[in-house]
Amino acid sequence: MNMIELAKEIVEGRRINRQDDLSMFVSCDLDELCKGADMIREHFVGDKVDLCSIINGRSGKCPEDCKYCAQSAHNKTECEVYDFLPEETIVSACKQNEEAQVHRFSIVTAGKALTGEEFDKAVKAYETMNNECDIELCASMGFLTKEQLIRLRQAGVNSYHHNIETSKSNFPNICTTHTYDQKIEMLKLVKEVGMCTCSGGIIGMGETWEDRLDMAISLAELEVDSIPINVLMPIKGTPLENQEKITEADIMRTIAFFRYINPKADIRLAAGRAMLYNDGEKAFCAGASATITGNMLTTTSKATINSDKEMLKRLNRDAVPDYVKCKNNLKI
Repeated sequence: MNMIELAKEIVEGRRINRQDDLSMFVSCDLDELCKGADMIREHFVGDKVDLCSIINGRSGKCPEDCKYCAQSAHNKTECEVYDFLPEETIVSACKQNEEAQVHRFSIVTAGKALTGEEFDKAVKAYETMNNECDIELCASMGFLTKEQLIRLRQAGVNSYHHNIETSKSNFPNICTTHTYDQKIEMLKLVKEVGMCTCSGGIIGMGETWEDRLDMAISLAELEVDSIPINVLMPIKGTPLENQEKITEADIMRTIAFFRYINPKADIRLAAGRAMLYNDGEKAFCAGASATITGNMLTTTSKATINSDKEMLKRLNRDAVPDYVKCKNNLKI
């Protein structure tokens, strides 16, 4: 099928599902695929680019056995280990990102779930940030209960991140200490309490094209709002340390067909941006509409908030948050 024609059909209302022949996304011309993805992005998202920054609120000693992760206690890495950060450290980082005009700020924590006193500290930090800052607030704290999610929402958090990582069939090859179905239920719970969902995965872990396509379809079925696409950067001491890196062309193809399958979502560049030209410049012309930015990227990337904003300015994209526009009395 002609990818430009398919893009036009998606703009007019067609949606890709499991009954479609998804192999067309693997065999089609890459330039045509990217051009069509950009058309879809322009129609549904426009020129806005959402910038997200994170802080690692608790690091290391995770009991889960995810094969890609430096923070898993099952893997022998040089990961920094510390308990939940002091509130003043988190709030200070939040304010720095607000001053830099980032759209949203998130605390992420290692471990299956943040519980007890540490969760209480997180809620208090969010309450302080919500009272003192205008930046949007997100969270990524593993498998939480409905009651915990409600507490976060009441504290000012409007989006929750929880990656499904890969396809359902490939998931047991990546992690055995929790299940894919548990992740799906967690995302449904996030929707149930009225928060936005942020969920994506990692490519380059040895999965097939069918696995990547299945992940894109699953996220569409869940109507996920933001989809971070991470590219594996093999870490010494993990089971995937010798995994061969995938090509830039394969990364671009993945980003583009995620846009076809999830036309209204923010397709967000995440870890592994260093494997793309100029930290992902071409990807913003192939369906991407958001990115993680700042000095907390989990890979060796040259990208900074300033360099990202300069790049997006060259592309004539709007990376100014609404809270900044409101302060400046600009039309939103």
